[in-house]
Amino acid sequence: MKRQPVLEKSIVGSIVKALKAQPGVVVRKRHGTAMGVAGDPDLYGTIGGRHFEIEVKRPGSQLTELQAQRLREWAHAGAITGVAHTVEDALRILGLVA
Repeated sequence: MKRQPVLEKSIVGSIVKALKAQPGVVVRKRHGTAMGVAGDPDLYGTIGGRHFEIEVKRPGSQLTELQAQRLREWAHAGAITGVAHTVEDALRILGLVA
């Protein structure tokens, strides 16, 4: 039987749950709406008073050029940024694991 691919929605949910369990972290899922900015990362929040932006991708998936540009904009403004394919990736981006 062929194994179903992991859905991005599932990865996002696992990351949000793991980050909410960390002291000093506030995390929110960005929902795409007409008022949003195309390409903005999936998750945003703060850790210890520092803003972060994380784009979540399924394993093997790559950023679009627009997503990469948005992450560069946030990083240039001083935010912690990164791409997470797993919960461990997200924790690593935020310096919560080595």
